Amino acid sequence: MKIKELHPQPDWILMIVADDGQVGYLDVKPYLKYDAFEALTDPNEFVMVRNGGYFVEWDCGADLSADTIYARWHVDENVPIAIA
Repeated sequence: MKIKELHPQPDWILMIVADDGQVGYLDVKPYLKYDAFEALTDPNEFVMVRNGGYFVEWDCGADLSADTIYARWHVDENVPIAIA
């Protein structure tokens, strides 16, 4: 999976649009207990997420691979897949 769009949401949720058009949501809260993600407990830091295509990353050094996201995200079945 390649990440086409990335939109941080309230409550430590990432809305992700994959290159195949699927839209899903990843809850980042379970990762906040790990040292690498500690800075993200600040919502202002969390929203500074960057799309690396095959990963997402933050300035604090925390990152999540597209494979990890794909394994744990929740696809929104109400959004039709539209391949551009």
